[in-house]
Order: sequence, then structure tokens, then C-alpha cells
Amino acid sequence: MKSRLRTADLLPVSTVGLRSRPGRAALSVLGVAIGIAAMVSVLGVTRSSQSDVLARIDRLGTNLLTVANGKKLGGEEAELPITAGTAVARTDGVLTSAATATLDVPVYRNDRIPTGHTGGLSVRVTDPKLLDTLDGTLLHGRFLDGALTRYPTVVLGHYAAGVLGIPDVTGQPRVYLDDHWYTVVGILAPVELAPELDTSALIGAPAATAHFGYAGNPTRIFVRAQTERTDEVAGLLGRASNPVHPEEVAVSRPSEALTARLAVTGGTTVLLLGLGAVALLVGGIGIANVLVISVLERRGEIGLRRALGATRRHVAVQFVMESLLLGAAGGVTGVLLGAAVTYGLATARGWQTLVPAEAIGAALALAVVIGGLAGLYPAMRAARLSPTEALRTM
Repeated sequence: MKSRLRTADLLPVSTVGLRSRPGRAALSVLGVAIGIAAMVSVLGVTRSSQSDVLARIDRLGTNLLTVANGKKLGGEEAELPITAGTAVARTDGVLTSAATATLDVPVYRNDRIPTGHTGGLSVRVTDPKLLDTLDGTLLHGRFLDGALTRYPTVVLGHYAAGVLGIPDVTGQPRVYLDDHWYTVVGILAPVELAPELDTSALIGAPAATAHFGYAGNPTRIFVRAQTERTDEVAGLLGRASNPVHPEEVAVSRPSEALTARLAVTGGTTVLLLGLGAVALLVGGIGIANVLVISVLERRGEIGLRRALGATRRHVAVQFVMESLLLGAAGGVTGVLLGAAVTYGLATARGWQTLVPAEAIGAALALAVVIGGLAGLYPAMRAARLSPTEALRTM
């Protein structure tokens, strides 16, 4: 009668080695689990991070442009004309704009601070339309308007307020700008697409002209364009702001910095996935090593089974099934660990936790495949043992 191995007997027979050496089996599972966890967590964290960046881009908008003074042919800094702000505002496709200018004026908490200890803060002349143009928000107080721009009033950026030790506008705190006291009327929330404003003290043009000799030349103009015409408007802004020397104007889109992060993240993901694959390969080698040792230790068992009628195929299937179980257990453990790491990092960063379903499926399949491949050589080695040779070792 032809010998056969029933499916019901395959699992108990294949787990004999695992049950007799649980510590060794656990270490083999751990090797695969580390590789799978690394790959799943990399994909999960990357997807969560990318989702957050895309949400921020959608929230902030891609239609914000900036016009800044560039460089002359000789390398020296160019200057935007006084009329640049008005000309940009009248450009076709522009919804709103706000001109600003950085002044070489120090910012101090009071008149007793040593000269030069400004904390990296700067004074920036601003247009009352700046907040609407940037879709910015205030943490405290109010923003400059047509009336306040004529008086010594200032709105502090988020970082600037922290450096100066002004948490809010209660009590009408004042700051010292180059021999002039200015009353703080507002504090901005962080402006993600214009981080230079976070370190600025914003004042109105009339006050800047009266106290610091501001001539009216802007250094940066923020422009909100019609979304579908953003690229077209970007091409018009150089000549609109400086008709004589448009090549001396730098036009940029702040949202491109966030978009660039997606590309950088994608490149890093490939590298980290490669490292995870190496770890998974090492785990597969660990499974193969464990099974080779198991074959050597169980030569007597293999010889007895062969003598009782088990075929080479039965023996090979037994060890391949054992390696598949190790790979599958490592895959499941790795997926759980990777998901846990993703959840922890995403929660800490305030991201939505996203673990791609395709990543889970691919990770489990890859773990099983690695386990199966790792078991081929030990299984073939076990199947090639003759009953008489194996029984001699008993």
C-alpha cells in the first residue's frame, strides 16, 4: 500500500521541532519579526507623515506666491521699486497682496538690554492686508489696521513674543525699537508658509517712515493668486514689480517647500525599506540555520519514519511546513510591532495613524515566502537521508 501523509497529521508532525525547542523557535520568529516590523513601520510612518503634509498643503493653499528682491548681475542685492506693491496688487489674477520690508532696526524688551542682544529678531514693515493674504491667525490682541499703522504699535510674531517674554497683550506691554517705545497690540500664531514672520516685530509703514526713515521700498511681497492661474501669475510678477529689471526679482511659491518634503521622504523610505529587507534576509537565514540544526538533531527520528514507510516527499514537506510556520509567525508578530511603532510615532507627532493595507498583506506574504525559501535546503537535506544511515545515529 502506498504510504501517504494525511493533512490532519501534517501540522502536528511539522510542529514537533517547534514544540520541543520553543526558545529556539522564538528567536527564529523574532529575526523575521524585526525585519517585517521595520518595513511595516517605515511604510506606516511615511504614509502618516505624507498624509499630514498633504493635509497641510491643502489647508494652507498652493496659490500663495512671494516676490522678493533678488540679485543684480554683479552679485549685490537688488532693490524693489517703491511702486512694486501697488503694481503687484493690480496684476491680473491676483486676489490680494501685502508688501513688507525688513528694517535694520534692533528689537529689545526694554531700554536696559545691552546693544546687540536682539535674540535674532527683526523689525518688518507690513501692510494691514498681510493677515488676510496669508490666512494667518492671531493668538492675542488685534492686527494692525489703517489707524494703528500711524502710531507706535507693533504685532509680534510667535517666536518673537516668546523671546521677549510677552505671553499676551494684557496690560499693554511695550518693546523698545531703536530708541522708540512701541505698544504690543497683537501676537501672531505661527505662520507656516512665512516663517520669517515668526521672528519679526511688525509695524506700520507711516510709523516706520516717521521713526526709522523708511523710504517705501518693499523687500518681500506676499501674493494670493487665483488657484487655477497661479503659474500664470507667477510669470507676470517679475515684470509687474520691476518693469525695468524683472531679472532682479525672485518669485517663489512657499508651498513648494512642503511638496519637496514629500520627495525627500520618498527617497528616505526606499533606503529604510532596504535596511528592513536586509533584516528580513538575516531572519530568513536564521530560520534556515535553525532547521539545519534540527535536521542534524532529529536524524534518528527521520530514519525511523523512513523505515516505517514515510517517503522523501513526506519528510521534505514536514520541514518546509515548519519553516512556513516560523515565517508566518514572524510576519504576524512583525506586523503587530510595526503597527504599534507607527501608532506611537504618529500619536506623538499629532498625525493620523495610517498603516497601508497593502503593506500588511505584502509583509505577511513576504514573511511566508522567506520562511518557505529558508526551509528548502534543510528539507532537501532531510529528505536525502537514507533510513539506514539515519538510524545509525540513534
